Amino acid sequence: MTVAVVQFGGSNCDRDAVRALEHVGVDAERVWHEDGLPADAEGIVLPGGFSYGDYLRAGAMAARAPIMEEVREAAADGVPVIGVCNGAQIGSESGLTDGAFTTNASARFQCEPVHLRVERADTPWTAAYEEGEVIEVPIAHGEGRFEIDEAAHADLVADDRVLFRYCDADGNVTDAANPNGSTDNVAGVLGERESVAVLMPHPERATLPDLGRSTDGAGILRAFA
Repeated sequence: MTVAVVQFGGSNCDRDAVRALEHVGVDAERVWHEDGLPADAEGIVLPGGFSYGDYLRAGAMAARAPIMEEVREAAADGVPVIGVCNGAQIGSESGLTDGAFTTNASARFQCEPVHLRVERADTPWTAAYEEGEVIEVPIAHGEGRFEIDEAAHADLVADDRVLFRYCDADGNVTDAANPNGSTDNVAGVLGERESVAVLMPHPERATLPDLGRSTDGAGILRAFA
């Protein structure tokens, strides 16, 4: 599978994503947004960074780039798509998933390892894990707080589209384990198709063993393998 890692002005995790994907055995290439999706793209990553300087809202301008129409069409056709951090913001702003990401409750940028509880293990993104398993993946964001209105949140839960929740090392979902004030401790969600997902933590930063950190994020990227 060839995965297109879409690069916008201000993206800064595109090279990291390519290297991590190649580490798990996936062919990947960076694609400049103005060039459109390659015809042979069998997967898509919207990487982290600060597209367009986070002007207006994080991800809002990139979500309106012409390539995102191609991404939406590809997602509708079943092509796997994942948005990470700024890519999650772009994904939600473009309607790939419900909810939105806004300023952290702390009102500051946070860069730290966090624990995530795997809420479902029957999706492409979580097939490498067990339901309820706790993994460690870092965050690096200033606008990562997941917000969604009450009715839409109820639908999200009823449809079982919460992929990860912030938790403590023992898997307890608590306010203390919530790094940014996200509604219901949500860290990652699915779109209407299980082949579409967004999450704020960075799996590509928890994949390479030579970094000397957790490699728990590799399982998420193996969805493309």
